[in-house]
Amino acid sequence: MAKSDSFFIRASVNLGNDNENEWAQTPIDLGAYVDALGKSVMRIHNIAISITDAGGASPDLFADKDGAAQFQLSTQSQTGLVMATNKGIISCGMVNAEETSGSDGVAGNVSESFDNLPQLWTNGYLVAVDTMYLSGQASTGFKDEVWASIVCECTVETMTQAAAMALALSQQ
Repeated sequence: MAKSDSFFIRASVNLGNDNENEWAQTPIDLGAYVDALGKSVMRIHNIAISITDAGGASPDLFADKDGAAQFQLSTQSQTGLVMATNKGIISCGMVNAEETSGSDGVAGNVSESFDNLPQLWTNGYLVAVDTMYLSGQASTGFKDEVWASIVCECTVETMTQAAAMALALSQQ
């Protein structure tokens, strides 16, 4: 199986802050890496995710408010959050935050759940589509815009019969 050296794909999406449950999505073009007819596919080995404000810092919350931000990376365009069992989901997770000081500022309590990442799997995640989608939403408790940013470590490989079978089985 021919594999390339690893490379990185980066993407960000503005999850907003002033329209609770407002869905945001950005496409990620994979045309330079994936050619299913030519048997070229991409394998994602690792994903690093950060939930920040537009400057890369922790997003502030309004006084005594809660905030939730969810993201998902998928092989199919979505119109809202879907379960991790959806066949298009590559990765998903969330951050929940609570401002506890009584004034606007950084959260006093934060929990995160990045519960579906390719590095948790033995062989990463095989992708054979021309476009992935980074999407999600943020609640109105955030004072700042909330951004989800990802960095994916990937390789390109030739689609073997075994890889084609693995891909077909994982997409059922």
